[in-house]
Amino acid sequence: MFKEFKEFALKGNLIDMSVAFVMGAAFTKLSASFIEDLIMPLVGKAVGGADFSNLFIKLSDKVTATNLIEAKKQGAVFAYGNFMTIGMNFVIVAFVMFLVVKAINKAKALAEKSAVPAGPPEPTAQELLLAEIRDLLKQKP
Repeated sequence: MFKEFKEFALKGNLIDMSVAFVMGAAFTKLSASFIEDLIMPLVGKAVGGADFSNLFIKLSDKVTATNLIEAKKQGAVFAYGNFMTIGMNFVIVAFVMFLVVKAINKAKALAEKSAVPAGPPEPTAQELLLAEIRDLLKQKP
């Protein structure tokens, strides 16, 4: 049983998947920071200084806070600014993944194209003439 587990755990696909999972988690944090810390402040400044992380609509009269974290503690809120930030993050991650898959597919196509053998070369005129002579000689009794 230990031997089977060792073979399973050390297969290339499992290791590749593990590396991809860790890289994906790191990329998600990087893209979230990119959106929240760099893009959304610029978008907020462009639309009049809005802080998207604190844009919400109060759904309860009990909510008196002006920041989202405190407002959620007080009652129900419609946090559309946070949703916009996460939506932009998703679009960027999806676009980057699209580019990665596109590059991998292009690399595979190039590898397959170069791996296909060209086939035998066309016979020269001399070879064709010799083959014709051979065929004529075979026909004689």
